[in-house]
Amino acid sequence: MKAKSKAAEVKEIRFTPGTDDHDFDFKAKHAEKFLKDGNKIKCVLQLKGRQKGTPERGELTMLKYAKGVDEFGMPETMPKLEGGRWLMMIRPISKKQ
Repeated sequence: MKAKSKAAEVKEIRFTPGTDDHDFDFKAKHAEKFLKDGNKIKCVLQLKGRQKGTPERGELTMLKYAKGVDEFGMPETMPKLEGGRWLMMIRPISKKQ
């Protein structure tokens, strides 16, 4: 049983609050592939310069991303601000559900 088990890798996807819709969809397709393979996703949204003045915009972007991949995965941790970065973990939805 142990030999057949697979450790989940953590794949990282980075973006900024100004990421365009097309790029956003492209990153969502990558996330779909990673989640189908059974990997976790670490979403990182980097705030730079004046963007740090409106951190709520970053949180909205992270929640939008979570909603975009909710068919294949669900947030393990909600977005949280650490320094100038928003972090969120998304885990794949198990096939048993």
